[in-house]
Amino acid sequence: MTSRTLHWKLVIDSGDPHAQAEFWADTLGYVIEDNNALIEGLLAAGHAPEELTVERWGRRAWRDLVAVRHPDDPYDEASGTGLGRRLLFQRVPEVKTVKNRLHIDVHPAAGEREAEVARLTDRGATVLTRVKEPGGEWVVMGDPEGNEFCVS
Repeated sequence: MTSRTLHWKLVIDSGDPHAQAEFWADTLGYVIEDNNALIEGLLAAGHAPEELTVERWGRRAWRDLVAVRHPDDPYDEASGTGLGRRLLFQRVPEVKTVKNRLHIDVHPAAGEREAEVARLTDRGATVLTRVKEPGGEWVVMGDPEGNEFCVS
């Protein structure tokens, strides 16, 4: 049996990937990937059309996708692409219609759940329900596009 390490990303469909990246980067303490150098190189070489890009955060970004990464994880300096824990938000035309089959759990410091719920509500999240069971307590929230996540 061989041992291997994989880097991964969770891809999340989105109506506004840049707004979602801002929300989740702030929520998780992640950084928004800077793909400006990659994009500029592809544009200069004629390998990508200008209409696939936007100006965002003072730099060139892809119009329909953007990723956030853990600030301590490695990344490729030439492309800005993370090589560790990442969330990639991709634009899709349809809106969310059903419950997520996969969700993120956010774990604030002990005793800080309500403060974190308040902070995230101020950032555009909504409280969907509060759960109290023998195994634990948490708050189910929706991000600005309605994707469910838990704060425990």
